[in-house]
Amino acid sequence: MPVPWERLLIYVALLTACFGATGTLFSVAKRATNDGKPPRYNLDAWDQMMVERDRRLTGSHRGQSTEPIAPKGFATSSIWQTERIQ
Repeated sequence: MPVPWERLLIYVALLTACFGATGTLFSVAKRATNDGKPPRYNLDAWDQMMVERDRRLTGSHRGQSTEPIAPKGFATSSIWQTERIQ
């Protein structure tokens, strides 16, 4: 017994709308947590160090500063002071 196309169209449209809404909301949530920028993938040690530096300079892990001189608080917020010696 064949399936009527009208019935099948409703299910395909519903499935497409559900996946489309989920993908869109996930993308919006990812960008909202990254200050409106796309997520970073495959970060090596240098990139992680720069992300940590940017976080200490601006307070946000995706923020970047254009100021040539670091703020006064940057001198005392070194990562080396917080690491434990093994």
